[in-house]
Amino acid sequence: MKFLKLFLLLFIVQTQAQQGGMWVPSLLKGMNESEMKNLGMKISAEDIYSVNKSSLKDAVPQFNGGCTSEVISPKGLILTNHHCGFDAIQNQSSVEKDYLTNGFWAYNMKEELPNKDLEVTFIVSINDVTKEILEGVNALTLETEKQKKIQENISKLNLSFKKEAWQENRIRSFFEGNQYILFVIESFKDVRLVGAPPSSIGKFGSDTDNWVWPRHTGDFSLFRIYADKNNRPAEYSEDNVPYTPKHFLPISLDGIKENDFTMVLGFPGRTQEYLPSFAVAQIQNELNPAKIEIRDAALKVQDGFMRKDNAIKIQYASKYAGVANYWKKWIGETMGLKKSNAVAKKQKEEVIFKENVAKAGKQNEYGTLLSDFEKNYVDIKDYALARDYFTEVFLRNTELLSTAYKIYQLEQVFNAKGEQAFNDRKNNLLSSLKDFYKDFNPTVDEKVFEKLVDLYVKKSPKQFLANDLININATSLSSDIYKNSKLVTYDQLTNLLTGDAKSVIANLNNDKGYLFVKQAADQYLKQVLPKFDEINLKNASLQRTYMKAQLELNKKARIFPDANSTLRVTYGKVKGYEPKDATLYMTTTYLDGVMEKYVPGDYEFDVPKKLVDLYNAKDYGSYGENGKMPVCFIGTNHTTGGNSGSPAIDAKGNLIGLNFDRVWEGTMSDINYDPAICRNIMVDARYVLFIIDKFAGAKNLIDEMKLVHPKKK
Repeated sequence: MKFLKLFLLLFIVQTQAQQGGMWVPSLLKGMNESEMKNLGMKISAEDIYSVNKSSLKDAVPQFNGGCTSEVISPKGLILTNHHCGFDAIQNQSSVEKDYLTNGFWAYNMKEELPNKDLEVTFIVSINDVTKEILEGVNALTLETEKQKKIQENISKLNLSFKKEAWQENRIRSFFEGNQYILFVIESFKDVRLVGAPPSSIGKFGSDTDNWVWPRHTGDFSLFRIYADKNNRPAEYSEDNVPYTPKHFLPISLDGIKENDFTMVLGFPGRTQEYLPSFAVAQIQNELNPAKIEIRDAALKVQDGFMRKDNAIKIQYASKYAGVANYWKKWIGETMGLKKSNAVAKKQKEEVIFKENVAKAGKQNEYGTLLSDFEKNYVDIKDYALARDYFTEVFLRNTELLSTAYKIYQLEQVFNAKGEQAFNDRKNNLLSSLKDFYKDFNPTVDEKVFEKLVDLYVKKSPKQFLANDLININATSLSSDIYKNSKLVTYDQLTNLLTGDAKSVIANLNNDKGYLFVKQAADQYLKQVLPKFDEINLKNASLQRTYMKAQLELNKKARIFPDANSTLRVTYGKVKGYEPKDATLYMTTTYLDGVMEKYVPGDYEFDVPKKLVDLYNAKDYGSYGENGKMPVCFIGTNHTTGGNSGSPAIDAKGNLIGLNFDRVWEGTMSDINYDPAICRNIMVDARYVLFIIDKFAGAKNLIDEMKLVHPKKK
């Protein structure tokens, strides 16, 4: 009986420790640290986050504002995903030097390539400043006044909080505004491309395999941080030297097995784990299906052109990947929400919430929260749908329209601030659009325009469409605009924007492409956005109160703050899963699977001849395992966008993999984490080493890393 009780206790502890969570690394001591040790962790919370000594957080910088990376050598070498470095690799590429197709490797530091506007950001310290930020806020009544006071307090503390001259303070909201944390950061702006496998390895399986398991993608790239002679951040200079990190990650050669402890550090972008059922139902049934349909139409057009023309393929590679990423994510998310009965689960939680409110005698404070939510989500539905249609069609997926909207904002600047502000914005816009037009193809975009505008006029809520747009013919309109608008080329656009503000605006209002966007944007900004913002602000206020109530009424519950692009720790185990009846997915994929999928000459499943030769010879060096080459593995770590490039770390603090994706069935984890089917996907560190060493022959990079055998100690 004692054994049974002990077994049940261990089972409960280990199960609870895998229920998801994105934890602030400075707050791990206590329950989190105990759970992590129960799961097998051998290091301490102090080893993960410390301000007094080097720790894991010093080896995990944010990569270019949207991904994560990790330092893997004492010379500032960093590892991130291929798709995180994709823009840099593309910008360095041309038809003559096609690094996307052929890969790139620097065999000495002189060959490393600088990248404009690329930066990595380290966390120096994490500080709770809730008291300072909320000072004087609760005495205010209106939500707009509260938000204004909060911003004033943030601005004041940003200026006064102690830091070094080369550092920066950033304050972020947690628990929907119930907590505020200040991060002292260091951003390095001289980051050079060191290595990238060909896309046939780094993006193997491309969009067909994206978000799915089993996966066989070597999704990695290498960069190096450079600093000034004092090891501090500096703009690019030939005099800069490789950065000496406070900590770098040793790389384990021992691999993984089922139920091994794993930990992922990174900068997850955004989750919404505490939404009410009404919001989840709206996402599942209304908003996601609309966005999926729009992006599906855009992708079909782009894909058709990319498969026929290699120059277009290079032009659109990064853009296509960006559009496809969330298209497929939303499909999986919607399926996962339905499969996990997320709405019903939320409804059950809300019944319990009402009971807890009653038991605590808090009806006056929290009693109308859920009914207020329900009313607001009914009221916001059409506005939210119209907003998504406008955003997806005009701002994100049709390039001429998104460019025209930026120019439309120029006219608004002139009306609001006058000639000087107009000229400043115009010059900045012309400068930024020069690179945009390098990869703009009007032939492709015209067909995207035709498909998406047709969806917009047919599917967006009719009451918010301008009268002239309701019955337009998208085919004839697209032909007319792309034939006659001066927004189609950079030179014509430059001519269009030449002159004083009034002349430019007059010329713009004679351009058919500009007028089309102006008409749609005027209607959107007058009829949709103000009301959406009004109701959304009400919901934000309700969500903050709802979160406060959750924390207050469930003091013993494990509640983590939603992701907000700040450094977090998530932990779990290497573990397979059963996505549907009679289907069991194992934890690890191998190079054998790459060869099973291999289709010579295929856009997504071709592989380099050298990789085939290495496979046939079973020439895996010290990186193989029992005559096979591991490629990817999965775990129960709770990740999301922004965790791309995050290190997967073993029980002793060594790098074992590189996070790059989630399984399709579990992409709803941003809203409803389900430990039964939510899994993160990681490249095995040994596959990364194998490609660098045996495939690329870049032993210079291997030599500066620290390779270890932790399981043999």
